[in-house]
Amino acid sequence: MFALLKLIQSIIKTLHSEGTPGQVAVGIAMGSVLGLTPLMNVHNLIVFSLIVLLNVSFGGGMLGWALFVPVGFMLDPVFHAIGLRLLEAPSLRPLWTDWFNTPLVPYTNFNNSVVLGSVVGWLLLTVPIFFAARWGVARYRATIGERVRQSKLYKALTASQVYNWYRIFRP
Repeated sequence: MFALLKLIQSIIKTLHSEGTPGQVAVGIAMGSVLGLTPLMNVHNLIVFSLIVLLNVSFGGGMLGWALFVPVGFMLDPVFHAIGLRLLEAPSLRPLWTDWFNTPLVPYTNFNNSVVLGSVVGWLLLTVPIFFAARWGVARYRATIGERVRQSKLYKALTASQVYNWYRIFRP
């Protein structure tokens, strides 16, 4: 129950933040790789580090992650087919051999068809995800954002944020 409340708070806070729609959209696009690809891989560690270090919306990254986890599961068969085609392509066999004979590349799990296919799928989808997210955030802020701020639910969630701060500092 509380986890769902925190997720809703995070989403609303991200959408109403001072960050530009572009910063939120880049966060969503970078977070989408965490949802589309299998989680325990080196590229996800790199992307998560970039979300933390760069001037992008961390909340947007977490929102992208949450939104794209179910999409990633639904697209796993498609990612498997893409990855399998790439791994079995005779013209790419020397590339895979060279990559897997280098010291760190085997840790990327690109020999797994789902991992390779999902990374390729994310690379193809990241630009459309960015533009759709930027348009969606700007549209939300221009139309629905003010009505949400006046709603009883928003006021209750912001009030619970005050309670969270109180809970941190109480003896």
